[in-house]
This record gives sequence, structure tokens and C-alpha cells, in this order.
Amino acid sequence: MILRQYLHVDPVAASYLFGCGGRAAAAVVDPIGEIGPYIDAADETGMRILYVIDTHLHADHISSGRDLSRATGADYVLFADAQVAFPFHGVRDGEILALGNVSIEILHSPGHTPEHISLLITDRTRSNEPWFVLTGHTLMVGDLGRTELASKAEDGARALFRSAQRLKAFPDYLEVLPGAYSGSVCGRSLSGKPVSTIGFERRYNKALRIEDEDAFVQAMLAEVPPAPPQAARIRAINSGTMPAAAE
Repeated sequence: MILRQYLHVDPVAASYLFGCGGRAAAAVVDPIGEIGPYIDAADETGMRILYVIDTHLHADHISSGRDLSRATGADYVLFADAQVAFPFHGVRDGEILALGNVSIEILHSPGHTPEHISLLITDRTRSNEPWFVLTGHTLMVGDLGRTELASKAEDGARALFRSAQRLKAFPDYLEVLPGAYSGSVCGRSLSGKPVSTIGFERRYNKALRIEDEDAFVQAMLAEVPPAPPQAARIRAINSGTMPAAAE
């Protein structure tokens, strides 16, 4: 397994490149900004980028996923029900994407947005058990994602509660690699430490610890921070319904 984590500061977010060095197959998740660093990292590790995956249609930054897909010939991957104006490789819950000895299991984890997915990663050279999960803006270190940017806040919160229960059921040792960390506008009580485990978050993440759905909804709807600047416009650009140059 080869794994690279990219921590961005403007906006605050995390991207990933990972894959199987032995079979020369890689994926990039939630790319931001210039695509050169991802292409260079793949070249340096001898891997070909087969998939470029956005965990969801972002509202805080413009994705470079489609640009990277075009430059590398990789499939651009979103959840199959994503409402976009361009062709893409649609995936559904439980589907597997293969990267040589590494596999990606798709977990539909709505709440932050309806089309949000998390990615359960297994390296079969180590174990047949999953090693880590890329959780995007569903589960982050210290909190869960906000729920009003792409749906009614309460609807999103109820969907997020169900997604959280699913993630909580994974083993304690499963590593959590989120799509954002402290300073991101997509969460509230986020840690500056951009990696955790299911066990640690289950024990210390206040939002994840809430067991009652109504209490969870009440907590998620309290003290909602201001929306990211131009959130609707950015999400429209990422869905292909508005050109990036539009005012």
C-alpha cells in the first residue's frame, strides 16, 4: 500500500492518493487545486491513476477532480445518484473498485450531502480486513459534518445520524482519514489532528456519542456556523451546472 495525505490550508481540507505499488494502480480522493502534485506522486511511485473520486459535491471549494481525470484518463467517480451535468462513473453502496491488491468498498454515507460516500480501504497483502476508511465530511476528527448545505438541515441530520451509526459499528482499530480538519467551515469542533480511529472517535467525539436520533438532530441544528462564502455557487460549479468563470 502506498498512501499520501495532502493537507490544504486555503481552503482547509485533506486529499489523498493511495494504491497498490506492486500492481501500479492508484486512486486520488477529493483533489483540490493544482493537479500536478498528484500526477507527480503517481509517477514517482510508479502508479497509474485509475480513479479520481470526489466523496461529494463540495460547497467550500472547487474540485479539481474532473481536471485530474481528463489529464490522466482516470474514471471520475461520484455516487450514482449525484445530480450533475456531465458523464461520470457512478458507484453505489457496496460496490468494489479494484486497485491491484488494494480494494475500495463504497459506503453511501449521506447527511452532509445526499450523495456523500465514504471509502472502506483494504490491502490484501496485509489482511482481508479493512485497514482504514476515508470519511470525507461525514465523520471528521472531533465532530461530524454540517447538514444544511445541500438539503434541509433536519433531513440532513437524520440521514447523518444513520450514517454515523453505520460507521460506529466498525472495529475500534479501523483508522479514520477525514476530508477536513480544524479550520474547515464544514464542521464545528474539529481537531487539528487529521487522522484518528473509529474507537477513539466513538469514545471522544461528542456528536458521534449521541445515541438518540432526536437528540442528535437537536445537537446538529444548534449553533450552526455561517455557510461557506458562495456555497451554492461553488456546489453548482462542481455539479457542472455553472461554469467556473461565471460571476
